[in-house]
Amino acid sequence: MSDSVPNTLDLSHSHAFLGATHEASERRTWGVIWLCGLMMVAEIVGGLIFGSIALVADGLHMSTHAGALLLAAMAYTYSRRHAEDRRFTFGTGKLGDLAGFTSAIVLAMIALLIAYEAILRFLHPVAIHFGQAIPIAIVGLGVNVASAWLLSSGGRHHHGHRHGDHEDDRSHDEDHHLVTASGSAVLSVFEDGVPPRFRLRWDGEGAPAETVTLETERPGGARQVFAFAERGGFLESLEEIPEPHAFIAHLRLGSEPAHVAVFEEHQHGHAAHHRDNNMRAAVIHVMADAAVSVLVIVGLVLARLFGWLWMDPLAGIVGAVVIASWSYGLIRDTGAILMDMNPDERLGERMRQVVEACGDRVADLHLWRLGPGHLGAIICVATSSARDAAFYRRRLETFPTLSHLTIETVRQDP
Repeated sequence: MSDSVPNTLDLSHSHAFLGATHEASERRTWGVIWLCGLMMVAEIVGGLIFGSIALVADGLHMSTHAGALLLAAMAYTYSRRHAEDRRFTFGTGKLGDLAGFTSAIVLAMIALLIAYEAILRFLHPVAIHFGQAIPIAIVGLGVNVASAWLLSSGGRHHHGHRHGDHEDDRSHDEDHHLVTASGSAVLSVFEDGVPPRFRLRWDGEGAPAETVTLETERPGGARQVFAFAERGGFLESLEEIPEPHAFIAHLRLGSEPAHVAVFEEHQHGHAAHHRDNNMRAAVIHVMADAAVSVLVIVGLVLARLFGWLWMDPLAGIVGAVVIASWSYGLIRDTGAILMDMNPDERLGERMRQVVEACGDRVADLHLWRLGPGHLGAIICVATSSARDAAFYRRRLETFPTLSHLTIETVRQDP
């Protein structure tokens, strides 16, 4: 017989699964749009006044650049305004990935157009007005460099966030808050100028050191037991912690059930959880334009100095290949998110280990991305005990990227 055991915890929570730097990224994107828009108007008006078709053409090209960024800005604004709209079952956090996927398709089309035009120039060379083309390419490069700087400024990583306040990365020695029968405790790895050891601090009297043990379980099954000693205000492990600091820690206090904490080396493979693909697409648009500008400048200078007119279309083909490569990577990553592929099989396996460490079995597990820094999970646990969903929810709280967790328990015979 299967039963879905109700969770006794307060399950009310926000479905706003946006990145920690969402509003700052939105402001920067709109700022770059204004910069590109002003440059576009200046080039078109200047070209019409001074009779420069090349200047008008570059202004029109700038309009396509601004249009791509407009898509990113509108995605930021819409997802923020509708973050709590109940029509979106899991929030609007993936709208940025949809915008990034769309931008990647546009980039692929731009790469094809550049390659097509370059091939035509190879077959049918045209006269190049170097006196106008080179300065315009330099101005365009300057605008792209300024745009890239504006988009990337402020996108720095921060550390130490808690559940529900996810940012772009975390250090591996984060604090883990545990609720025990002896009171609230904080378990951490301390290595500030000393060999790394576990430290356990209590909010209250706490448990005696002789009743405390900790066992680490590493990928592959390797285990190590740590004893603790009193250090004046906190307990510290007697043994040093070997690298890497990626393991499941089972903290035992006397006869209490083990308390679980998961320590991760986040700098090795978890950045994709927090990546803002909307901003990534905007930056790629700017970088693609800057790369093409650099190649055009090099091609034009060599063509002017040595008469190598074929350098101009060759630069176009190289630029098309570079843009197509960036586009492919963006389509692959955003497409996987839109199709709800498992974003981190290693994380799923560690969740399974945490649940099964107490003798139960994970019958089914689904893991997907809800937005930058936010993951959703559905877990079905087969157990012969009287544990309810709240028990497993507390064990999985140590995974801070799990922003939406649904747990079903199925009773089975011992």
